[in-house]
Amino acid sequence: MRQSNTPSRNPIAALCITGIAMGIAPLTLAQEPMGSLDELVVVGNRAPSQISEVPGTVWVLEGEELERQFDSGQSLKDTLGKLVPGMDLGTQNRTNFGQNLRGRSVLVMIDGVSLNSSRGVSRQFDSIDPFNIERIEVLSGATAIYGGGSTGGIINIITKKGEAGDPQFETEVGATSGFNNSNDRDLRAGQSISGGTDFVKGRLAVAGQDNGAFYDGDGDPILPDITQTDLQYNRTLDVMGNLQFKFNEAQSLDITAQYYNSKFDGNKGLYLGQGLTQLSNPEIRGGFTTDRPPESDRYLFNASFRDTDFLGHTAYLQLSSRREELSFQGYPYQGDEAAISAFQQTGSFPPDSGVSELADADLSYVGSSQQNTEQHSLKAMLVKQIDDVQLSYGLDLDREDFSASQMIFDSGEALNSGLMTLNERYTTARYPSYRVDGIAGFLNAEWQATDRLQLSAGIRHRRASLETGSIVPVQKVVNINGNAYVPNGLASGAEPIPGGKNDYNVSLVNAGAIYDLADDQQVWANYSQGMEIPDPGKALGQGDYSLAAPGGQYQLQNYLNLDNNNLPALKTDQVELGWRRHTPDWDAQIATYYTWSDKDTQVADDLTINVVDDEVRTYGLEASGTWRLTRQWQIGSTGHYVKSETKQNGDWQDQAVTSASLPKATAHIQWENDDTSVRFQGVHAFDIDDAQGNEIEGPTTFDLLGTRQLPAGELTLGINNVFDKQYTTVWSQRAKLFYGLPEVTDFKGRGRTYTLSYSIEY
Repeated sequence: MRQSNTPSRNPIAALCITGIAMGIAPLTLAQEPMGSLDELVVVGNRAPSQISEVPGTVWVLEGEELERQFDSGQSLKDTLGKLVPGMDLGTQNRTNFGQNLRGRSVLVMIDGVSLNSSRGVSRQFDSIDPFNIERIEVLSGATAIYGGGSTGGIINIITKKGEAGDPQFETEVGATSGFNNSNDRDLRAGQSISGGTDFVKGRLAVAGQDNGAFYDGDGDPILPDITQTDLQYNRTLDVMGNLQFKFNEAQSLDITAQYYNSKFDGNKGLYLGQGLTQLSNPEIRGGFTTDRPPESDRYLFNASFRDTDFLGHTAYLQLSSRREELSFQGYPYQGDEAAISAFQQTGSFPPDSGVSELADADLSYVGSSQQNTEQHSLKAMLVKQIDDVQLSYGLDLDREDFSASQMIFDSGEALNSGLMTLNERYTTARYPSYRVDGIAGFLNAEWQATDRLQLSAGIRHRRASLETGSIVPVQKVVNINGNAYVPNGLASGAEPIPGGKNDYNVSLVNAGAIYDLADDQQVWANYSQGMEIPDPGKALGQGDYSLAAPGGQYQLQNYLNLDNNNLPALKTDQVELGWRRHTPDWDAQIATYYTWSDKDTQVADDLTINVVDDEVRTYGLEASGTWRLTRQWQIGSTGHYVKSETKQNGDWQDQAVTSASLPKATAHIQWENDDTSVRFQGVHAFDIDDAQGNEIEGPTTFDLLGTRQLPAGELTLGINNVFDKQYTTVWSQRAKLFYGLPEVTDFKGRGRTYTLSYSIEY
């Protein structure tokens, strides 16, 4: 992992407008020692910069280090959590909800194409097979240069590209198992072909993985996740192609297309008992069927053009498009049938039912959502060198369309089967559909003030419009159509919640400075702002209704009116101070940060969100060090202390553990020679609690990774969770608080597993 710091001064080497390689070979410095300050990165200011020129903390994962993690059985989420100090540990499920960077949300990109959207569906890492990853660049902290969604930092996943020459092939196969039974196995395979000429070169790759069941440290099967879904009995397919055209010495074009599918493919389900009588004692059973299996289905296209001699500038132009469909597991929404039955018999609700009005009574149902997003963007940037000043300026255009549906299953079949048989009854809208249109202009300047001091500053202004459609909430639709207990429903219809429109005008600024104390030692300071629009799907489409009598019409009484600007943009400010030193024998870096905002989003009991005028602050300290004791031996450690607080009634209180990050520490020892490498690594997350008395316990795990170069190819053996630690995942502990079903959401961490991988290039 390489460390880093500030915006670039070498536009001729630039790759693309948002950090993607454009028509030249991928940036790799395999011969450079870890932490080289000369390495080029693109996350600093959207054009290639040396690490020594970025006024902020940058981590680069690449080459053998990254391949060893993946080949030893580590997932993308786990690798980031274990190698990037400020990154939370992976969830071990499909979702990456709560896996923050420096306690805040992170913008995830593939070759500079954003995987984030206004609707906060946390599946950005269920997006690419590791076989197709060349390197990963991580910029910690808020940034004004990229705009929305980057309040905690940026992760840019850079894909593998082809090289000129005769056809070249890469093959990889791998298997993982804890040897509990025949279902305890994951199989991976990847195949690529690349090559070309000086004019055009490319790469085409197909990679996939087939998972079986997961088992915990006690050897027991891990429960399926019916909330955000998991990756048991799951198959993935990643097809990725890239072409790079070099028209002349100045102009090049890079085109990448990807199809990615990750889908449940099994018949094991979570049995909750007939009529949900086993919520406190769920079982895993065969025979599960559903008309909407959990799935991530994504198409991505990216075209980037570079001209290093455009009217005295280096010009970048990028056109990208992303379309995805994300499906979830069927989930039981429990209603008030007992209270409704009593009302039908007596004309009133029981005092202990918690229901006082007919409009508040709801029917139970089992439903599954699918959320669809289309994003299109056009980005242009010009870079100009004027003596000691480099100017970068440009324009970004983007459009995002979102829609979602809720499949309502036959409740009689679903409940009688204990949630094992999910057949569609009908489908209705899940969230309000919306469109976001945005335009942003930006200007950034870097000045080499002296031989040792570099200053930078910039501004980004974004204008955006959010327009939503009308919707009848899912629960009201169910109440109208009925369920197994009340077939004819409670009402004859419902007044829709109107759509609306809101406009945003947000300016973000950044300023930074780097001072070279010596050729191998730097200090830096940085101030930057980030922003995001609160999740429209969760914040809108909810309202208060009245119902005068059974069989009547639901009348809308109150709702969040978007036209009244009730969904403001959330702006985040951050200051950061850092120091680092790189020598041939050791690297060290330490950075402290303070992040604050004057608004917060809170998750309500029904999992919708509310925007509140509460101040939020996050502050912390990141540190890392690597020591090369000899040519063969290396030791290293990282640490991250983070504290998140909200201001309630004038007092600062710990942020809810459902969203706060856990401090953590890592350590590793590594031995290697020309053909063998062995690494032992460990990670510990520290416990946190909040003002409500809730607590999250952090896990401790250790891994052993070994790689051996063979006469043909490379063999890797990984033993993850070496000591077979039994623990409850962080996501499980949060899910218990979110959903109130502690036994159903009791997801243990995966026990000890063995992974054997073989790869060869020929």
